Amino acid sequence: MKRTTKFRSLAIVALLPAASALAADKTKSEEAFDRLAALQGEWKGVADGVNTTLIYTLTANGSTLMEQCRPEKGREMITMFTVDGDHLIATHYCSAKNQPQMATSPITDAHRSLAFSLVRVTGLKSPDDFHNTGLTMIQEDNDHLTQEWLYNAKGKTGKNVFHFTRVRPHAG
Repeated sequence: MKRTTKFRSLAIVALLPAASALAADKTKSEEAFDRLAALQGEWKGVADGVNTTLIYTLTANGSTLMEQCRPEKGREMITMFTVDGDHLIATHYCSAKNQPQMATSPITDAHRSLAFSLVRVTGLKSPDDFHNTGLTMIQEDNDHLTQEWLYNAKGKTGKNVFHFTRVRPHAG
């Protein structure tokens, strides 16, 4: 009986470092996602001259970060961020009624800005219709976020830059 108890104790002690090593062994893409997840809460800014609120919520058992973009004038949009192997994916549900899916390159540095490029777009009636083709997320610090959106409309490309400030951290 003493032997069994002693063996169990040794086994538990031996497994503790392995468990903490596994927890610390996140991939670069998981680390980058964790940085994005730190955006949880409410943000305010001006987008195309319109006061806009962003609300970030972690959902799907912590595997997806949802961004709700709520312009004071205009329609709400949603962007979902997830990990996919060595990169991140952003799927944007646009008020233009299309859904560009964008991905980062393989992530090698989780502390840099994240640049997403178009992989495909669903819901597009014509290639000339407005659709986003890229997104760069720049987290200057815990309370300042810049988004650079690339788009294509009628064969022309463009870029919109939006600056947001955290007004309320995530309650929870």
